[in-house]
Amino acid sequence: MAKTPKRPVAGLPDKDTLLAFLREAGEAEKSDIARAFGLKGAERRMLREMLRELEAEGKLGKRGRKGFAEAGTLPPVGVVDVVARTDDGEMLVQLVKGEADAPQAVLMADKDRRGPAPAMGDRLLVKLSRAGEGWEARLVKKLDSDNSKLLGVVRKGHREVRIEPVDKKDKEFLVIPAALSEGLKDGDLVLAAAEKREGRYGPKRGKVLEHIGREDDPRAASIIAIYQHNIPIGFSEAVESEAGDQEIPTLKGREDLRHIPFVTIDPQDARDHDDAVYAERDTDEKNPDGWVVWVAIADVAAYVRPNTALDREARAKGNSTYFPDRVEPMLPEVLSNGLCSLKQGENRATMAVRMVFDKTGKKISHKFTRGLMRSHAKLSYEQAQSAIDGQPDDTTGPIMDTILYPLWNAYACMLKGRERRAPLAIESLERRVKMSPDGGIEAILPRKSLEAHRLIEEMMVQANVCAAETLEKARTPLIYRVHETPSQEKIFNLSDFLHTIGKSWAKGEAPNTKRFNKLLAEVKDGPHAEVVNEVVLRTQMQAFYTPSNIGHFGLNLDRYAHFTSPIRRYADLMVHRGLIRACGFGDDGLTDREMSELEAIADHITETERRSMAAERAAMDRYIAAFLEEHVGAMFTGRITGVTRFGLFVRLDETGADGLVPVSSLGDEYFIHDDRTHALVGERSGKRFPLGYNVEVLLVEATPITGGLVLQMMSDPAPRDPNAPSPRLGMRGRSGKGGGFKSGGGKGGPKSAHARNGGKPHGKPLGGLKGVKKGKHK
Repeated sequence: MAKTPKRPVAGLPDKDTLLAFLREAGEAEKSDIARAFGLKGAERRMLREMLRELEAEGKLGKRGRKGFAEAGTLPPVGVVDVVARTDDGEMLVQLVKGEADAPQAVLMADKDRRGPAPAMGDRLLVKLSRAGEGWEARLVKKLDSDNSKLLGVVRKGHREVRIEPVDKKDKEFLVIPAALSEGLKDGDLVLAAAEKREGRYGPKRGKVLEHIGREDDPRAASIIAIYQHNIPIGFSEAVESEAGDQEIPTLKGREDLRHIPFVTIDPQDARDHDDAVYAERDTDEKNPDGWVVWVAIADVAAYVRPNTALDREARAKGNSTYFPDRVEPMLPEVLSNGLCSLKQGENRATMAVRMVFDKTGKKISHKFTRGLMRSHAKLSYEQAQSAIDGQPDDTTGPIMDTILYPLWNAYACMLKGRERRAPLAIESLERRVKMSPDGGIEAILPRKSLEAHRLIEEMMVQANVCAAETLEKARTPLIYRVHETPSQEKIFNLSDFLHTIGKSWAKGEAPNTKRFNKLLAEVKDGPHAEVVNEVVLRTQMQAFYTPSNIGHFGLNLDRYAHFTSPIRRYADLMVHRGLIRACGFGDDGLTDREMSELEAIADHITETERRSMAAERAAMDRYIAAFLEEHVGAMFTGRITGVTRFGLFVRLDETGADGLVPVSSLGDEYFIHDDRTHALVGERSGKRFPLGYNVEVLLVEATPITGGLVLQMMSDPAPRDPNAPSPRLGMRGRSGKGGGFKSGGGKGGPKSAHARNGGKPHGKPLGGLKGVKKGKHK
């Protein structure tokens, strides 16, 4: 039996008593029932007849070969498969060995679980229990890995139906038997499971687990990224209900800050506003020419309280994930775009910090408060910058003297302290996808870097520092945002590369931000500026969350915590709760249990952050590939940003897209991958394709479903460097004889992509992009 119920009264039970017994036991075999009621001989035969009658009446169901259970029930513990997803994004599970009409159960989010969340097709061991009229399942452990599942696109041929993977690293497809392919259409996006191969050879067979969408859907790039990286979507009914059952904040227990003319400054398309700022001259005679800077942050902790459904789901998500066409938020919209968004003219709960800076930009004091605020204006970065640059509009004009000029003057003061601190000054050009109204891709545009961005960034950095300092002083445990010093191996690689462009970095020289900034300043505006910024960025370690403080190398800070974005990051919410506890702001602060779990929480939210970053990058790659698909055959300018034994990665100037130039397109000789100088070097000629080299390439292939771009080299290699050391022999790459472009001239052999098309372009050029050579290649 699954569990031992209370000992029943001896003797043959009636049907209701028998059903009540099975309901409490979960399931039982006939011998177990007879033993429990003390039945023998004729009574056992009568029990057998009663079980048959209950089964015929539909009140009893078989469980396994010999077991019985009340119809419509589930055992306390069972092996299940994840078989469906609700409209709210919840997973539904079903018993592996159960009746066909056995109820499904909702798989509940596990706030304590570490590692990847269960996905469609997974087999799990779960605990099952009733929840109202339905059933809930709680994960005990996963019983299989994700290696057997494939996210792919349906390709229907005359003889077979294939599922081709959307991951460009995955080369193996699945074949779906005809009996299982009914209803599938060419171009369907599906999640499929591989079955055991019948023989040693031939393709794997599989079955479709879930239909996800269509590859020609403009939103396919985001949909694929969400499923490929297991990004949680939607919210449970309990969470939506809890989020909607919140009250508008009042002054109870809060400081009234509504007289302070805070403003929000965000991207033009921002839907939520979790930070607001205000600055004024310090009137304290002891701080001449000093400034007071206020940073007000949405008080998310007032609505998302520890150990509630909202909290558990927010922790499981870890953070919001942003795609060009959508956001998968950490909190339901009723909060993220409602009560927790600092909307203009509306009362909002806030956690605010008042910071005081002297005339040299040094912070001399700060104080946190839990208050009630009201934003006086909603501004975009471009709008605020235009006003400061002399072009105010109807919104910014009336607040120039009272709000905007003081903000910029306070920032000028804070900038002195920032320059003295010397955080890492890497310049990295980011790009964004501009979507058309119908969901298509209108353009790939660079993100402008404005002084308004840097103003908000510096004020947020200082507020984050204040949070860490306050919690440390109160001896309240916290989750730090840390960034380690670059490793020796990374510094050695940087030193090797710098030697190739005539710059030096002694391998024994300790890295610090001032030394990096000196290097970046030396190459600024020169031919190597972009690649040096890229290499310095790659030299850095990844930041992460931890309850152990090791400082933040990139910002050159001894202590740092995330406090300013609690709508979209769980780390910030935890810091808010710590401040509530440390400052005595209420009874909804950090709990003892949370303090004991900080390390596990930090590890989890580091993992979810990296999961989201990977999904966002993958979606961006696919959107760019879709944008470029129509321009196959066009020429582009770019720069080599990666060197491997199998080819070169080139970043196109206009779109920022990264494509692969296979080694087979580089000429008729062997090319050696010299990892010391980051170059492919011709074995005979010594000619080189080094990191950072400016080139022209032909777009040969763009595959939106995988995000892959294949390029053909059209530029000559750099000449042999007489001063370069002999290449450190790595893996040799064989360029294809007669099948690629000759290393001299870049005109192409008879099998080149351009030649195969009779010298005609494969697609229309990118109108207006500087990277396209018009004329011969259109």
